[in-house]
Amino acid sequence: MIDRSQLLHVAHLARLELREEEIERLEAQLNDILEAVSKVSELDLSDVPPTSHPLDVVNTWAPDEPRDCLSLEEALRNAPEREGPYFKVPPGGAAPRKSDATGGGDMDNRSSSMSAPPGGS
Repeated sequence: MIDRSQLLHVAHLARLELREEEIERLEAQLNDILEAVSKVSELDLSDVPPTSHPLDVVNTWAPDEPRDCLSLEEALRNAPEREGPYFKVPPGGAAPRKSDATGGGDMDNRSSSMSAPPGGS
């Protein structure tokens, strides 16, 4: 069983902010899931070999063969923003966190574009 403190701990690790009704609902849902999964332990599985995948996995990788790189234009074709031959991204690579929006973080001092164009330097 998952108790409230465990749920809040996992939510903290996942950086989730949960409202009270979400906490109650998730606690019930997670306990229902654990109860359903625990029913497997009631089965006699002594004649079932251990598996990593329920089906045979075949052809998961294409042959590793050299091929031409994308041209600069092909690589940047779908970029939402670009700056010359570079992808343009927000400072730090992501939107600032709440604490950074007030200027308290170090996100302001980072470059807003990559240091090398795609496909080579």
